Amino acid sequence: MLRALVALIAAAAVRLLSATWRVRLLGPAPPYDAGPVVFCFWHGHQAGLFAHPRPRPVAVLASLSRDGALQARILARLGFDVHRGSSSRGGAAGLKSLIDALKRGADAAFAADGPRGPKHRAKPGAILAARAAGAAIVPITVRASRLWVFAKAWDEYALPMPFASVEIVRGGALPAATAEPDDLTAAIDGLNS
Repeated sequence: MLRALVALIAAAAVRLLSATWRVRLLGPAPPYDAGPVVFCFWHGHQAGLFAHPRPRPVAVLASLSRDGALQARILARLGFDVHRGSSSRGGAAGLKSLIDALKRGADAAFAADGPRGPKHRAKPGAILAARAAGAAIVPITVRASRLWVFAKAWDEYALPMPFASVEIVRGGALPAATAEPDDLTAAIDGLNS
C-alpha cells in the first residue's frame, strides 16, 4: 500500500515538473513509419525524456530488485509498458517480453549502458532487441539549462529543474542488423558534443 502511494505521488510530481519545462526537440524525427523504434540513452539522462512525445506505447525494462519494483510502479503510472528483468536477474525473460511488445507495435526505451555500467559504454541488449523485432535504433539524450545532479548516485542522475529549458536531442537511426555496441556508444556520445 505504501509503495502504491509513493508511486502515485512520484508520478504526479514528475508530471507537474515536466509541465514546467520549455522543451525543444532537436535532430531528425524518429522513423515511426518504418516500424518500431528503440530509443537508447545513458543512465542518469532519462528524466528529461519524460517530455518526449509518445505517439504509441513505449516499453521499458525495470529490474527485479526492490528499487526496480518501485520504479516499475512509477513508470506504469506515467503510461509506460513496463517489463521486469535486468542483466543480473531475469534478463532473458525481461528482454523476450520487451521484444514481444516491439513486435506488437510498441516502441522501447533503453538505458544502453545497462544496470551496472560501466557508465556510458553501450551493452548489447538494446541492439539484440532491435534486431529481433526489426526495429530502428535511435540514440537520444537530454540537455537542460538548469539541473539537479545527484552526484552520489552511480549514474549521476540529472533532473531538470522547474522551468528549465530542456533540449531533447535525437540522432539518426542506426541499422540494427549491423550496429555494434561501440557504434551505439559513439552515436549517443556524439549527441552531447
